[in-house]
Amino acid sequence: MPSHCSVTPPHTCLPAGVTDPRTIDCFARRFNAATRQSQYTGGPHKANHDENYPDKCGTYSKGLQQDSPGKVNLAAFTAFRNACNTGSFHDFQSLILGGPRTLNGPMGSYAFQMMGADGSQFGDHIVPPAPSLDSEEYATELVKLYWCSLLRDVAFSNYANNSTAQQASAELSTASHYKGPKENGQVTPQLLFRGNFFGENIGPYLSQFLLTPSHFGAAPFDQKYITYKPNIDYMTDLDSWFAVQQGLATGAANKPDPTLRYLHDGRGLAAYTHVDELYQAYFTSYLVLNSIASPNRINPGSPYAGSITQNGFGTFGGPDIAAVLGQVAKVALNSVWYQKWVVHLRHRPEAGGGLVHLIKTNAATFDGQPLPRALDSQAVQASYDQFGTWLLSQPFPEGSPTHPAYPTGHGAVGGACITALKFFFNGDFVLDNPQVPTADATALEPWNNNPSTGKPGPLTVNAELHKLAHNITFGHGLHGGIHWRSDSDASIKLGEAVAIRFLEDLVCSYAEPVHITITKLDGSTHTFRN
Repeated sequence: MPSHCSVTPPHTCLPAGVTDPRTIDCFARRFNAATRQSQYTGGPHKANHDENYPDKCGTYSKGLQQDSPGKVNLAAFTAFRNACNTGSFHDFQSLILGGPRTLNGPMGSYAFQMMGADGSQFGDHIVPPAPSLDSEEYATELVKLYWCSLLRDVAFSNYANNSTAQQASAELSTASHYKGPKENGQVTPQLLFRGNFFGENIGPYLSQFLLTPSHFGAAPFDQKYITYKPNIDYMTDLDSWFAVQQGLATGAANKPDPTLRYLHDGRGLAAYTHVDELYQAYFTSYLVLNSIASPNRINPGSPYAGSITQNGFGTFGGPDIAAVLGQVAKVALNSVWYQKWVVHLRHRPEAGGGLVHLIKTNAATFDGQPLPRALDSQAVQASYDQFGTWLLSQPFPEGSPTHPAYPTGHGAVGGACITALKFFFNGDFVLDNPQVPTADATALEPWNNNPSTGKPGPLTVNAELHKLAHNITFGHGLHGGIHWRSDSDASIKLGEAVAIRFLEDLVCSYAEPVHITITKLDGSTHTFRN
C-alpha cells in the first residue's frame, strides 16, 4: 500500500517489546495518520471587530448577567471572555449568570480529535470572520430574518403566489450583499431561503430525504412529524425578550399541532430541528438510500461496486455507514464549537432584533448599531405592524440556545454527514418519483416538475444532499430565527473540510483497496486512496 497509510514509523517510536506484525502495522497507520494531520494548517483564526465595542453590543452575552435591556454586565463578560481564553472547566464554573439557564456545552470546544484534524486547525480560509454589526451584509441578513419570520406559516409550495414572499423578494433584490441565489439578477419567491450549492434550485424547496418514507429495521416510518401550531410566536415584547437574554424562563411553552404532518413550511422545519439529534436527517437519508434496490446507488469507486462474491458489512456496509455518520457528526460538532467559543463569539439574531427595537424606541444607545438598511427596512416595519414592537419574533419561547451563533452546529454536522454519504453513495444517482406534501401536509403527491415550486430537472443524490444540509440548518437558523445565513453557509463548508480530514484517516483503517472520488460543494472533486 502507499506509504501514507502503512509505512513503519521510526523504531524509536515503537513501544518496547512490540513484535507482532499486525500490531506494528496498526500502530504505523495511526502514527502516520496523526503525523499527516498535524501538518495540516488552515491558516490563522480571525474574528470580526464587533468585540471592540466597549459595551459588547455586537458580541454574544446571552445567559450572562445583564444590567439592563441590551446591556451586559461588563464584569460578567470579562469573566466569560477569560474562561473562553483559558478553556478551564473551573473558570466556566465561576461565571456570573443572569438566571438558572446554563451555557450549552462550552467545554466541547476544547476536546481533542483522535481522527482527522483538530478543530483548531481550520482557520479563516474555511471559516472567515463573520459579517460585522456595522456591515451591509449584517443588515441584509437581519432583514432576511425578519422576512423569514413573517413567512413562517406559509407553505414553501405557496411562496410563488404569496404577497409577503413577493415583497421579501423585491426588497432583497435591492440588497447588494444578498448571498442567496438569484435568477437574472433578481431574488424570486421560488428561490427564497435556498442555498447556492449545486442543484439546490432544482425541484421543491424540501429535499426528498425529508419526505421519502423508509424503515428503521422492521419499523416503517412515513416521515410525518410533530410540529407546532401556527401563528404563535414569542419574545415580541421587551419584558420577555429581556428575561430570555438573562437566562430566565418566561412561562411560555410551544404548543404542538395534534396532527402529524409532513414538513412543508418554516415553522415545521424549525420544530423538527428544535428537538432533533443533530445527525438525524442524515441517518434517515442513509436509511432511504439503503432501501433503494438499484446497485447503482453505491459510489462507483466502492471496492464492492460490481462484486459478485462478497459485499460490504463491517466495512462499506450498513453498520459501517451508520457508525461513520455518528462519528463524523461528533468531530464536526467539536470543531464548530471551537470556532463559536474560542474565535468568534457572534451574537444571536434575537440580540440584533433587540438592538433594532431599543434604538428605534430611543430606549438605549449603543457603541455600535446596524446600518439604516436594517433599521428602516420594509421587513422590520411589517413585523412591527404585526406584533407592535420592532423585536424579531421567535418560534421558540426560549429563543436561541445558550451558545454563540457563528458558525452553527446543525450546519457543520450537515456538511460533514453529507460528505460521508457521498463517500459511500453515488452522488449522480437520480432519485425517481419525487414527491411533495399535499395542501394540508398529511399526505404526499407527485411533484411533476411544477415550475412554481422550483426549477424543473432531475433530482440527484448530491443535489438533494446539498438541499438537505441547507434545509436543516436554515430550518434551525432562518426559520427558527436563531442563526444568520452566513452561520449556515460557513458551517456547511467547515463540516465538509472536517469530514474530508476524517475520511482520509478512515481509509487507512480499511483492508480493501480504496479509490473513491466525491464531488465537493464547490464542484471540485476529492479522491480518497489507501
